[in-house]
Amino acid sequence: MRITGGRHRGRRLQAPREGELRPTAERARQALFNILVHGRLGGELKGARVLDAFAGTGALGLEALSRGAGHATFLERDRAAIASLRHNLAALDEEERASVLSADATQPPPAAPGAAVAIAFLDPPYRSGLAGPALTALAARGWLAPGALLAVETAAREDFTPPAGFEIVDERRYGDTRIIFLRWSSQHHRKPK
Repeated sequence: MRITGGRHRGRRLQAPREGELRPTAERARQALFNILVHGRLGGELKGARVLDAFAGTGALGLEALSRGAGHATFLERDRAAIASLRHNLAALDEEERASVLSADATQPPPAAPGAAVAIAFLDPPYRSGLAGPALTALAARGWLAPGALLAVETAAREDFTPPAGFEIVDERRYGDTRIIFLRWSSQHHRKPK
């Protein structure tokens, strides 16, 4: 598994030897970032704060850093995956522009002030049904900036209905993978005065 573009292009990423991680295929990852980099959906990657939920090896967040994101936060709960993620950050010398949180993306800690992200990647286990609950939780805990763009990876034929406040703006299929792009509307979750 390699970084597909940017300043770390071609660099290999380490993955745990055991476990059930299913990193995003290079072809799908490259297509996803081509869409982001060329701004077809209005998400500006350069300098952006990004979130990699269900991070695994960190491939999506590391790809974002390689292609110009300003900071990446990684949410992962598996110890072996976190060890690989930390190894990958060190190997790419990206530790200063990253935060690794040992956390479940469906029950994230509250975002620190200024930590809301413009772009988020969610790659839950296929057919787990975790994407919707994670989106709702991330919004409720302050992780998403107004108008944030999200890329959710699912199995190609997996059912997905976005939670309230999220609008599907595009969808792409790459073999057995589907990437759904959503826009977050913070208007939906405003508390009454």
